[in-house]
Amino acid sequence: MKRLPGWSLPSLVAIVVIGLWQAWVSLADVPTYLVPSPWRVAQTLWSDRALLGPAWWVTLKVTLMAFAAATVVGGLVAFVFVQNRWLEAALFPYAVLLQVTPIVAIAPLIIIWVKDPTAALVLCATLVAVFPVIANTTQGLRSVHPGLLDFFELRGASRWQTLWRLRLPSALPSIFTGLRIAAGLSLIGAVVAEFVAGTGGSASGLAYQILQSGYQLDIPRMFAALVLISLTGIALFALLTACTKLALSGWHESERRP
Repeated sequence: MKRLPGWSLPSLVAIVVIGLWQAWVSLADVPTYLVPSPWRVAQTLWSDRALLGPAWWVTLKVTLMAFAAATVVGGLVAFVFVQNRWLEAALFPYAVLLQVTPIVAIAPLIIIWVKDPTAALVLCATLVAVFPVIANTTQGLRSVHPGLLDFFELRGASRWQTLWRLRLPSALPSIFTGLRIAAGLSLIGAVVAEFVAGTGGSASGLAYQILQSGYQLDIPRMFAALVLISLTGIALFALLTACTKLALSGWHESERRP
């Protein structure tokens, strides 16, 4: 039996859900100000593109900058942790503290301290996204076969050679897992930070459009902004999944198909 593409079943489910949604709204005559139909949401995406397009671009920029910052900072911290267990024991609890602290509790302080709105949003989103990179990269760098470590030591490999040629390749599956999680959290952090900041004007993102739509009872635009956020998250996850397959499919068992 020929294997179906990976996107076929999720696409089928989406078509069924959208069809049921459209049928329910039409047959039950649900008011637009409560739940708009998918067709009305699609129309709003097009008619309000002058508002939603720039707002989506602002949110996307904050998300990508936060994801890049979380990747760099999280990767460097993980490398330091692997090289020195004393530092890991001393500092890892504070990385956990960042993860469990609600961003809505500290975002107002960051927005007050950091004068530039974009920088404040990026910092908030980075704090949300950095922990999965630290945790997964550290775990991956430590999950090396002891026999291979003994072999590298026997051959007189330096600590840098062991890190670059053994630990890093072995950690790639865990690293990509952390990156996929961090990408979604960067988007969530950007949206939540925008909600807290309530930025408008040239710095207005999709969260600001959602807030304004709620105040104006423009529910179709609210749904349209939510659709853009969801599609952005799906696109980021799909892109990183493709990068994972590209990097691992030739040699790692996690990407081999039975």
